[in-house]
Amino acid sequence: MNKGKSISFFHLLLLLTLFITHLSFSHVLADSHFEGFEVEDDDAVEEEPLDHHSIRSPPLTQSDSQPIPDPETQTNPDPNPVPTSDSPPQSDLQKPSTTTFEYWDEDEFEGLPVEQPPPGPPKVTENSTPNDPDPKTTSKPQNATVSKSSYTVEIICGSFLIAFIINYFIGKRENENLALAWAAKYATKGSIFEKNFSLVGVGEGEDSPLLLKEGQTVFKFYASGRRYCQGLLATMELKSRHDLISRLFNLVVPCKDEITFEVYMNDEAMDQVVFAVAKKKAAKGLQKEVTDLQRFAGLVANPSGRKWLVEELSVISESKEVAGDLITEAVLEQVFGDKAFEKYGKDFISMHFSDQHPGTHRKMLLFKFALPDANHMADMTRLVALVPYYIDLIGRYKLSSQVRSKTEAARVKAAQEAYKEYQNARQEALQKKKAERKKMLEETEAKLSAEAIRKKEAKDRARQMKKAMPRMKMTRS
Repeated sequence: MNKGKSISFFHLLLLLTLFITHLSFSHVLADSHFEGFEVEDDDAVEEEPLDHHSIRSPPLTQSDSQPIPDPETQTNPDPNPVPTSDSPPQSDLQKPSTTTFEYWDEDEFEGLPVEQPPPGPPKVTENSTPNDPDPKTTSKPQNATVSKSSYTVEIICGSFLIAFIINYFIGKRENENLALAWAAKYATKGSIFEKNFSLVGVGEGEDSPLLLKEGQTVFKFYASGRRYCQGLLATMELKSRHDLISRLFNLVVPCKDEITFEVYMNDEAMDQVVFAVAKKKAAKGLQKEVTDLQRFAGLVANPSGRKWLVEELSVISESKEVAGDLITEAVLEQVFGDKAFEKYGKDFISMHFSDQHPGTHRKMLLFKFALPDANHMADMTRLVALVPYYIDLIGRYKLSSQVRSKTEAARVKAAQEAYKEYQNARQEALQKKKAERKKMLEETEAKLSAEAIRKKEAKDRARQMKKAMPRMKMTRS
């Protein structure tokens, strides 16, 4: 009897334990769904009416709730469950955790107050990785572009300066090589000038330099010691190859390197001759610009019945007789003929002989040729040979009596005109000087005071009265 009672009591105790365990498990399960929220006191907090228009769905946040327990663990629950964390205070309810577990359900928590999220790190796009730099930070600042453009002028100026310096040395070397190539061809031992002149070069010794450099574009050569002349001066005027701007300008407006020979003739060796040969366009300019050609000479028409210069050239002479005597057959065959000029006369510019040349030396022969490049310096051999040829021809040439009378009359007339021009210039200078002196006196009088002017007028009046009085001559009785 007692044994049956004990068994029924044991069954009753087991059922009671299972019921209590079930109730405790249900309480734990409910707490796991609402973890992080405290039970609010209905008496302490009064609910305010909410406007359904102002309610917006809360932002998606992540929950701190524990995962749902495994069904296997529900059979043996802990009778005294320990919460993993304390319930957060109410101030933390507005700042849900961002731990990456699960997202809140929008429908489950409707009506929660909406808070603006605090400024956080920039949003990460789908294609970007956590290590990708921020596009705002990677974008180039505006001042970088401005600073880059501000150096454009400096870069251009620096590049131009470097190009100018490099071109300076290259152009300098090119001009020197060209001048040395000419000197090696025509001024060294065995050349045409060494054979025709006893002294060649700018010095007196044997080791003296052949050329004198007066600039990056000017080179001079001197020779003396020949009959009929005092000496010869050759001046090479080359392109400004060392100047980058001039080099670029020469690409647009081409120019040539030139050499000019000035032969200073002896006074007794040269007769009254004014003669010039040049290309047609240049001949008209020479006649208008050069004083002796303008005063004594004129264009000479091509004579009929004899060989003459090519059509490209024109002759300016004081008389036809002088022109015919100086244009010889040898010159036509070597340089100025139709066949020879195309090959040997392409570098010819002009030649001018005059006994009335303006300057220190009155009697001079001028030759002007274009210089070929350094590799073709031999092309002007026949042109250079004209210099000693015409020195001998002019030194031996004598005018006829008829031509001489005409040239002398022209020179007397020219001398009279020159004297009149000199007198007129002198009178103009005196008048100008007198006018300047008068102007200075007037300016000085204008600066005087009224008292000084009154005294000056009284002094001038007394002087005029003294001149007007009759002169008395006293005699002894």
